[in-house]
Order: sequence, then structure tokens, then C-alpha cells
Amino acid sequence: MDPSTIIGIAVFVVVIMIAIVVLLAVQARRVNLTRSSSPDQKPAWLSTTPPSETIAATQADGEGVTLYDQDPGEKIAPAFAEQIEDMLQARLRADPALARYQVDFGTTSEGGVEIWIDGKSFADLATIPDAHLRETIQQTISQWQKNA
Repeated sequence: MDPSTIIGIAVFVVVIMIAIVVLLAVQARRVNLTRSSSPDQKPAWLSTTPPSETIAATQADGEGVTLYDQDPGEKIAPAFAEQIEDMLQARLRADPALARYQVDFGTTSEGGVEIWIDGKSFADLATIPDAHLRETIQQTISQWQKNA
């Protein structure tokens, strides 16, 4: 290949790369994570405060305030499920009849949420055998939904 062909190809590649960078910059400017529709209001995700149980759990772990508390050894779950789990753990500790249960929320292979109770997985709340535990979980979910 002669030098003028190599230079021509190099110039062409540089022009294409500049075009790609410009297109990415234009697209990035369209994404708006910090401005809401009203100039006096924060976006909803910036206004979210985690439940008090999550704040207490993260502060007890020395993590400060985070949106959720995932402890070592826990199954991975979405942030909302971890918040519900933090609220549930506070209720379990406060109820002697339920304090014996080890409950953890996790993610199914399909992306749904599953509840692990004493090492056994439940994909459906209705299949949890202990009615009192099932009702406590349902109440906790309802409380989280009201506050979300």
C-alpha cells in the first residue's frame, strides 16, 4: 500500500470516530437525571428517603445512610425488596413468635423477587406455611407501598 492510501484511510477513520463522539455527546445531553419538569422540584429519585428501618440498619453497620442495606451472606435483591426486608426484620425482632425465622429476599433467575425463609425459597407469598409470618410480610409490603 502506498503512503497516500494509508493516510487517506487514517483520515477517514478519524472522521468517523469524531462523528461517533459527537453523536454520543448529543445523546448524552438529552438524558436528564437532575432536572424535573418543575424548576422548584427535585426529581422523584432524588427525593426518595429510605425507610427508617433501612437507615437504622445501615447506620448500625457503619455504612451511613444508603438506599438499602445488604449484609454479607444475603441474597441479592432489588433495592425496594431490601428496604422491605429491613422493615420486616424490625418487625420479626419485635415479635417473639416470629423472631425465630431467618428471612431473606432474593432475586429469581427470571428477575422476580423470592422470599427465603429458613433456607427455603418461596416465589409466592400465598405458599408461606406460617399464616402469621405471611400476614406480617404482607403488612410490611403494604406499609412500604404507602410510603414509597
